[in-house]
Amino acid sequence: MTTHPNLLNSHNSLLLIVDIQDKLTGAMPEGNAEDMLENSTRLIEAANLLNVPIIITEQYPKGLGATVASLREKLKENTAHFEKTGFSCLAADNFSATLEKKARKQIIIVGQETHVCILQTALELMQQGYQVHIVEDAVCSRKAENKFYALQRLQAQGATISNFESVLFEWLKTSQHEHFPAIAALLR
Repeated sequence: MTTHPNLLNSHNSLLLIVDIQDKLTGAMPEGNAEDMLENSTRLIEAANLLNVPIIITEQYPKGLGATVASLREKLKENTAHFEKTGFSCLAADNFSATLEKKARKQIIIVGQETHVCILQTALELMQQGYQVHIVEDAVCSRKAENKFYALQRLQAQGATISNFESVLFEWLKTSQHEHFPAIAALLR
């Protein structure tokens, strides 16, 4: 059976968690930050079950703090981690080389801020031939309109705007998947 090339495949996907850090998250609108954290956590748990690699970045952690503890505790010990000062993740030393070694062409992006680091990262990833999926209910900006227009711009440039549930079900493909019960439990 052939599938549409834009449907996610867990064997070709990588989850990129962009700058979900203590101080930065504290500056986000409360409800949006909670959704971002909850949905990012669900994606991490599913990625761990399905062996989807995860890369995490932190923007200037000396000033903005570490990755939020609730996410850090869900990550595997060997999760690739990059500190950065450039806004695009690709500006981090060895980021591109690590991404290349993972040999996954579908990059699922969550984090903050949508109109800065996520926007710049996504555009540069697409320029390098990656298929980019932005999880709209797992990204944040301090102002709702900044997120809205960034998502519009990204979609116009060829990124897929999705949501965490679509990602999970595309990774599973069928209710007969061995991890369906565990991943379905993440939706409750």
